[in-house]
Amino acid sequence: MKLLSKIFPIILVYLILVISGCSTYSPDPPKLIKATNTAAKAKYEIVEANDLKVSSIQGLGFPGNDDSLYIATKSGIKMYKKGNWYQSTTNLHNYTGFQAIDEGYIASGHPQKGSGLKDPLGLVKSLDKGKSYSPITFHAEDAFRFFAAGNFSHVIYVLNEQPANQLNQGVYYTKDNGKTWGKSAFKGFAADSLGMLAVHPSHGAIMAMSTRTGIYYSTDYGNSMKPVTSPVMVTALTFSGDTIIYSSVENNAILFKKVNPKTGEQENISIPFLNYDNPITYVAVNPKNMKQLAFTTYQNDVFISNDSGKNWTTILAKGKKVPE
Repeated sequence: MKLLSKIFPIILVYLILVISGCSTYSPDPPKLIKATNTAAKAKYEIVEANDLKVSSIQGLGFPGNDDSLYIATKSGIKMYKKGNWYQSTTNLHNYTGFQAIDEGYIASGHPQKGSGLKDPLGLVKSLDKGKSYSPITFHAEDAFRFFAAGNFSHVIYVLNEQPANQLNQGVYYTKDNGKTWGKSAFKGFAADSLGMLAVHPSHGAIMAMSTRTGIYYSTDYGNSMKPVTSPVMVTALTFSGDTIIYSSVENNAILFKKVNPKTGEQENISIPFLNYDNPITYVAVNPKNMKQLAFTTYQNDVFISNDSGKNWTTILAKGKKVPE
């Protein structure tokens, strides 16, 4: 377990945040963002990525306005569809976070030079496959590593690791596209670490968080939390309807499971063998076809299944395209 703590600190953050009390924050309305590519003046197109090489994956998902699997990287969004990888010719932003929703996706990070976007991105939304972005909040103020949103509800949660933007440390949520933020009280939370956030696709009050000691679950915007798994290290999670699909590290093995947070009933999902030093970092379910699953690993592998995990295809191996 010490090895995991060293090799992927982005997955779990030690609990140094003060999570107590309730507060609200109303930021100034963001100004319109227009991705103009003023420096390069490059035409935005989505083209096949013939020489794809990914050095860091920062998010994974199936946006509802496309039929592709998206990965967010330090050099833009990469898209996988029917055996081929694609990428845009510009807007190759350095993403720190990514969340697919039914309309497109929400992202955070740092813009490509010449894109016309201010640095850092804060939270921005794209409804046209990355061609343009509209602001949510905190543009030119912050870049978030840990955030999540409901696919249909669009309720957004962020983990604010350091006091910034008039928000204290802790987990905050917005039900109105960033106009106001409430703070999750996290009553009943007993873990010594914070990790990845996940939000129920339709019910924004239902959320979950991975920790070094299992998954904590809430039905009231994180104000009260309860553990719904055994106290094992959970590295990635997502909702699939009312069920949570997640990956854990147990007895030096990388496992893939699903749990019903209401009953605690669990089920193992078979995956290809992964070395202990290559844990799962992101998990995604396609809301339009819930049999379609995908996950990424620390070493930049990407796997996809079209039959609920019975069979898996490696579509990226150590950041490189896999020959067909």
